[in-house]
Amino acid sequence: MQKNKKVHLIGVGGKGVSALAFILEENGWEVSGSDKEFNEPVRRELRKSKIKVFRNYSSKNIPEDIEVVVVGGKHANFDPEKNEEVKSALERGLKIKSVPEILREISKNTENTVVAGSFGKSTTTSLLAWCLIYAKKDPSFFIGASPVGLKKNAHIGKSKHFILEGDEYPASNWDNTSKFLYLHPKNLILISGEHDHLNFFKTESDYLKPYRKLVESLPKEGLLVASNTGKNVGKIIKHAACKIVTYGLTAKSLWHPKNIIFGPYTIFDLYKGTKKIVTLETELLGKHNIENVIGVAAFLLEKKLITEEELQNAIKKFKGLVGRLDLKSKKSSVLVYEGFGSSYTKAKSVFNALALHYPNKKIVTVFEPHSASWSNKVARAWYKDIFNTSEKVVVLPPPPHRIKGPNQMSLDEIVKEIKKNKSDVFKAESEKEALAILKKILNKNDIVALVSSGSLLGLVKSLPKLVEKKFPK
Repeated sequence: MQKNKKVHLIGVGGKGVSALAFILEENGWEVSGSDKEFNEPVRRELRKSKIKVFRNYSSKNIPEDIEVVVVGGKHANFDPEKNEEVKSALERGLKIKSVPEILREISKNTENTVVAGSFGKSTTTSLLAWCLIYAKKDPSFFIGASPVGLKKNAHIGKSKHFILEGDEYPASNWDNTSKFLYLHPKNLILISGEHDHLNFFKTESDYLKPYRKLVESLPKEGLLVASNTGKNVGKIIKHAACKIVTYGLTAKSLWHPKNIIFGPYTIFDLYKGTKKIVTLETELLGKHNIENVIGVAAFLLEKKLITEEELQNAIKKFKGLVGRLDLKSKKSSVLVYEGFGSSYTKAKSVFNALALHYPNKKIVTVFEPHSASWSNKVARAWYKDIFNTSEKVVVLPPPPHRIKGPNQMSLDEIVKEIKKNKSDVFKAESEKEALAILKKILNKNDIVALVSSGSLLGLVKSLPKLVEKKFPK
């Protein structure tokens, strides 16, 4: 893509679209964008940039002398019948591209390492980029979340390395190609292939097809680092022609941990086969994050991109991601953690981690069924045991546009499903109502798990304030 041109991004409030906006800005483009919803820290990061942002959709937002219009992923808000900017761009015959199409152009001359899987992508991608930055490799990176300690979730570096979070979801409303198939990776870290995005991938077989294509695209001289405990990973990697190394939590994997001690800092010994390589410390919570750390370590050490001492120090200093099991209430005896829960497995990893690290505390969950998967009637089975470790559950409504979709459940229907297996369930249709319920049901040593892939009605900010006032340390 040429520099010093104008680009407009529809849906710039999203993590992926905003990441692309930052990359284009770094590349010398004049960038503008629009969205109806801006979550933190995206809003804050956009304010610090030179990107011109519009807080609604309007055909007037698109400049006359525009070079290209980028439209966010497959989403109802980007339907031309519902979005006048998309409609205007089509009627004007403007060049329209998706986020992965632009990423393909930007990364065509770099050595691309893609991180893919049904969960753990953002953490793994962030940690990999973090370690390379620590080792002074100056990588380019594209992350679909906001890492704590990095100014932005995307950057164009001076080295040949480009680290990309790869999503299996369709590229756009007009293109059902999985996003990661545009990224022409040389290397791949594959975490899992567990059936997700039920609204689009109707069967597990449908879900695995793009993963197989991704693995088949790896060149012979590439490297595939695979979690051989991840569901369906064994089936997927059979299609690879490159070198494969495995990682996991047991000695069945080439790279694995021993002597794990869980705590505020979890400590373990990293092994390759029967040989101890290094002792690592991390403040990330949960067994799934130990596995993420091992995957990153395996890749970096196999590629000889970092020393053992650099790896040790970088991992110890990594603080994780905003909204991925990060502590929100630091001045209260009630611990409020925000966890990403767009699917059963992702939500389960949040609850498992909190139960593992805080076995003597009661978990009160605030759950927002924001993703289409959670409100899909096919996912009723998820509600049978997802809240087994939760003492009480407060349920927020799914997005209004979701209820109108096919096979979708309303808030009342979701609450009914949860009550089949959990007695202490409360319905809250607003932030105010949720805060009032929580004020009554919380005790001074509880943990609150805020679980969603959406905004949680603003509770990420308001609930920590409430508990710090009512339950100060």
